Amino acid sequence: MKTTLLTHDPLQFEGTLLIIGRAKGAEASALEQAIDQKLSGALSKKVTRAHFNGGASQSVLIDTVGQLPASMVLLIGLGDDERRDGRALRDATASAARVAVKERAGEVALALGCDAPAELRELTLGFMLGHYRFDQHLTPDPDQPAHKVMNLSVFVSDLSPEASEALQKAETLAEAVCLARTLVNEPPNVCTPERLATLAQSFVAHPGVGVKILDRAEIEAREMGGLIAVSQGATREPRFIHVHYTPSGDSRGSLALIGKGLTFDSGGLSLKPPKSQELMHIDMGGAAAVLGAMSAIVRLQLPVEVHAIVGACENMPDGNSVRPSDILTMYSKKTVEVLNTDAEGRLVLADALHYATKLKPNAMVNLATLTGACMVGLGSNYCGVFSDDDGWATQLLDAGEDAGERLWRLPLDEGLADTLKSKRADISNLGGPYGGAITAALFLKNFKGDCTWGHMDIAGPTHSGKSVGSVCEGGTGFGVLTLISLAERFQA
Repeated sequence: MKTTLLTHDPLQFEGTLLIIGRAKGAEASALEQAIDQKLSGALSKKVTRAHFNGGASQSVLIDTVGQLPASMVLLIGLGDDERRDGRALRDATASAARVAVKERAGEVALALGCDAPAELRELTLGFMLGHYRFDQHLTPDPDQPAHKVMNLSVFVSDLSPEASEALQKAETLAEAVCLARTLVNEPPNVCTPERLATLAQSFVAHPGVGVKILDRAEIEAREMGGLIAVSQGATREPRFIHVHYTPSGDSRGSLALIGKGLTFDSGGLSLKPPKSQELMHIDMGGAAAVLGAMSAIVRLQLPVEVHAIVGACENMPDGNSVRPSDILTMYSKKTVEVLNTDAEGRLVLADALHYATKLKPNAMVNLATLTGACMVGLGSNYCGVFSDDDGWATQLLDAGEDAGERLWRLPLDEGLADTLKSKRADISNLGGPYGGAITAALFLKNFKGDCTWGHMDIAGPTHSGKSVGSVCEGGTGFGVLTLISLAERFQA
């Protein structure tokens, strides 16, 4: 999608769809009134019939029947002025984008009267997120126009550098989120560990980026016992990925972003039921978020050193699979008794966390679709946040708030730590029947060393069963915007 800033009269826009807006309870703008006059009152009549009052998620679509250069006009509700934030603006234009896609509008313009750079960024970002479709494996109909907006124009009062920068920032953020969405949506025969490694290697095109990829032989040579064990039943080879970005100027500190990259999780010998396996291509949502965020961080050239670390593999049942009751020696040299092979993500993350501690970052955070228990506690819209450092937990929550993503802190209840004890090893990989999200976080805490650490359990919001606002059906790209915001505001 090509984006352009325009300053001329929106009434002269000659594309397919002109999008205008109205705040809740507000009077029609001068532009809306002018359009209504050109349409001989047809727009205001339709607004009345639809009981449109500018509320969030409301919209009215009308064909201009040749009375305007634009073929159609879409009036969208911008919600309550006092309650409107970046997410609300994003949701409004995302919904508008879905109308544009449905109507096969190739040329679209936003004329919403929002000139503040922050508002301009959110409105444009929302449209791009709403426009996303995962259709790479659908056979196109040669007799139908594409469900795709080719050109998006945004009307502003003047072509200021700030407006141009806001538009470019929106494009960068949208591309990062949509990259993560695509990775999550791709089937496991396409999104393999090697695919993630190849993507990471492409980042070297940007200044200050170095990439290290470990194959199975190198993983085994380093004795990464968790990653070795989880991947040993799969025919697809594992990869350990480390992308290192160093800013050209002064750095505000060093940050490590760590993602769980299970490109398919069958449960291993503790096999999941068939129905539960259908969505297990999303089990690399943490890796997708980390790589998506890194794609934007290196483009934006943020003044902070960032390490993106991913352990990528499949968890499959095989004669060589890790077994319940096996004892593993992890990369950190701690031993782990495997009680359930479907508690595999924490084993891979444990090795990745220990690897990160060797880099001595000022802080680190890992993201993982780790537990169904977190979804039971928080539902599907919230990510659970765990940390033994109150200040770092607050920074994570603030980054999520700034990004318009929903994070909720959960306790690291040390009273549950005893349920992870093993009589045969230093620790087991499974806690008791209650507090599963907490015991998983407590397991990870054993491998963070002395580093400031946080854990984000994104099992719920990584995938959505329907499109709502700027959240799309399928892979959502959750976590990308939070990590970018975290890197932008990070100060050691």
